Amino acid sequence: LIDQALVLPFEDRKSFTGEPVVEFHLHGSTAIVSRIMELLGGVEGVRLAEPGEFTRRALENGKLDLAQVEGLADLIDAETEAQRKQAVRVLAGDLGRTAEIWRSDLIRAASLLEATIDFADEDVPVDVTPEVLELLDRSQSAINKEAEGVKTAERIRTGFEVAIIGAPNIGKSTLLNRLTDAGVLTEDRLFATLDAATRKLSLPGGEKVFLTDTVGFVRKLPHQLVQAFKSTLDVVIDADLLIHVVDASAHDPEGQIKAVQEVLDEIGADEIPQLVVFNKIDIADEPAALMRAYEGSMAVSAASGEGAEELLNAIADRLAITNELVDIIVPFDRGDIIAELHRSGQVMSEQATDEGMKYRARLDTFSAGRMSEFVVETEGNQ
Repeated sequence: LIDQALVLPFEDRKSFTGEPVVEFHLHGSTAIVSRIMELLGGVEGVRLAEPGEFTRRALENGKLDLAQVEGLADLIDAETEAQRKQAVRVLAGDLGRTAEIWRSDLIRAASLLEATIDFADEDVPVDVTPEVLELLDRSQSAINKEAEGVKTAERIRTGFEVAIIGAPNIGKSTLLNRLTDAGVLTEDRLFATLDAATRKLSLPGGEKVFLTDTVGFVRKLPHQLVQAFKSTLDVVIDADLLIHVVDASAHDPEGQIKAVQEVLDEIGADEIPQLVVFNKIDIADEPAALMRAYEGSMAVSAASGEGAEELLNAIADRLAITNELVDIIVPFDRGDIIAELHRSGQVMSEQATDEGMKYRARLDTFSAGRMSEFVVETEGNQ
């Protein structure tokens, strides 16, 4: 007797790989595992699996498609809840099923057109043009919706790039430390930060963000700082969002904003989304007036932490990855959509109606877009 264990045999096509498999569920001591491996190693034809071999065999045997293989890899590497949810959707075959619907519609449209051409000399009883146009419009609309979410999906997978910009000595490094506990150098002197320091940040919804502190923006940069500023330019140009920090206690905060905007214009980064953040509100005279002048701006004190949580929520909102509260009616025969709804979001309530199952659920923006044809009411970002 080696161990008291659970042994599970899987018949052909019933296992992960699609092949007959036997699983040994053992108590995990080194002695037990070593003895079992020794015995199995003595069986002819038995060897250790190579890295990724089970997944490769599942692909070769039609148990997974290429998209699902990528989803599995992403699931294994997932660090955040948003990455996990997205990977599970792909692994479950949602993308493959969606592509199969497009394929079926396009084949149907092509076959109708071919039939019209082949029987051009005969009387075709039905005009196929309306159906063909409907199939093509539906496919194009669905593909466009999928394409619109690709950038967001890829950023969820790899992480969003956010750059903190602003004039020198306004608390950018202090804000980075406050948001990420990074321990980046902070000094009360001009150009204390000469390197673009990047730290990883998890937003309230679990999304991964790479937050970068940059060299202070000025109109005339000292010659010895040109190279340091070049790395800042690269970060800014590639960013998904710019956190434009302004010293609310300065004598001319609007002049700071104008100077930074001029630099952004010069480097071609003026169209990158910005979130204006007024810092040092704990010592500023009129922060409320500044916020009224710049709609959508935020107010924080990087030193005390006041407003930091609200800023994180605002960053998520600007990146369009916050959850939406939506009402969805799904036909009773669309079990695939119901399954995806439960995988992708948080179902708040459900109710049977004449048209189908009505759900109220929180979905990320990407999932809400994919299910837009079933949405009957949206309350917007919550």
